Amino acid sequence: MPVQIYPYVGKNLLFVGICDMPEICRFFGIIIRMYVNDHNPPHFHVECSGDEALIRISDLKLLRGELPKTQRALVLGWAFEHRDELVENWALAQAGLPVKKIESPED
Repeated sequence: MPVQIYPYVGKNLLFVGICDMPEICRFFGIIIRMYVNDHNPPHFHVECSGDEALIRISDLKLLRGELPKTQRALVLGWAFEHRDELVENWALAQAGLPVKKIESPED
């Protein structure tokens, strides 16, 4: 996996730097990503229409950022269904290994 420059300024968060943040799922205009070797607690990043959010995997609590109500409900429903896969991807990412794509509700 190539290291990439990921400058992104959302409405609520600022991500700038060199990182490796592969996309693990995309649905209804929502992008789910996970950084390699990211900080704890285990979480995933959500991008949607210029909004950014971090969501903790263990209890699906919004850690930072904001999402529109409908998109937030879609993300939380998807994450609830795929929590085991998110936990597995977190472990892979922490080990510096490639993460796996997770099924989209659109599949």
